[in-house]
Amino acid sequence: MEKRVTFKGWLLPLLLIFPQMLISAVFFFYPAGQAVWQSLFIPDPFGLSSQFVGLGNFEFLFSDKFYRASFLTTAIFSTLVTVVSMVPALFLAVLADRLIKGAGTYRTLLIWPYAVAPAVAGVLWLFMFNTRVGVVAWYLGQLGYDWNYLLNGGEAMGLVVVASAWGRISYNFLFFLAALQAVPRSVIEAAAIDGAHFWRRFFTIVLPLLSPTTFFLLVVNIVYSFFETFGVIHTITSGGPQQSTTILVYKVYADGFVGQDLGSSAAQSVILLGLVGALTVLQFKYIEKRVHY
Repeated sequence: MEKRVTFKGWLLPLLLIFPQMLISAVFFFYPAGQAVWQSLFIPDPFGLSSQFVGLGNFEFLFSDKFYRASFLTTAIFSTLVTVVSMVPALFLAVLADRLIKGAGTYRTLLIWPYAVAPAVAGVLWLFMFNTRVGVVAWYLGQLGYDWNYLLNGGEAMGLVVVASAWGRISYNFLFFLAALQAVPRSVIEAAAIDGAHFWRRFFTIVLPLLSPTTFFLLVVNIVYSFFETFGVIHTITSGGPQQSTTILVYKVYADGFVGQDLGSSAAQSVILLGLVGALTVLQFKYIEKRVHY
């Protein structure tokens, strides 16, 4: 029989949720409300006064070809970061789950990159691929490949994708490894007795049982690629070359803090918030139907 916790009054439940409500109000609802309010105004260059323009900032944004291009850049970037971070993490988790000797050391080494901040990770990868002092760039030059991410938009995108996904692999690895260890061994052993080889067991038994964890990581990694990769892009490419790596969150910074167009920047943050919310709802509505709990 299922046991449920019940409260006789309303005061205790309210006190229990009050700290979380306060934190959400101060750090989420209030800034979001301020962004919506500021998106309706255009401040003067000195910030002394503001002119109400209604939806004028939004109309200007969607008529700007560079802002429209940042949607495609963000879609490509977020997709690549999600795939590049999740697929190797699942592969490494499978290896760690099968490894017996030295498993603790192996898992610890894989977790370490997650402790590196995105901005620091960007600097590390920048030093390796720098066109002047980078070790990897020097070896590529010895092989006859003219590496220059400062001029080639495709190379710049590839570099920021790898740098962004590198630290995220450790995060995904932890969840995949925990999910693999929760798979009933009796089911796998029964399939092995029936003659199913390793890859058949993995794709027909293990992978479907990992669907809840995979769905969770899919949502989390997409949100990560939209917001938390700012430090990587800022330290490596600053959105260049020719805005080829300018994703939506970086354009908010570039227009608001560099260009001092605070009204446009606020409107972009509102659009970005709505876009991420819509993507999350669509994922829960359609993709979650394929999840087997």
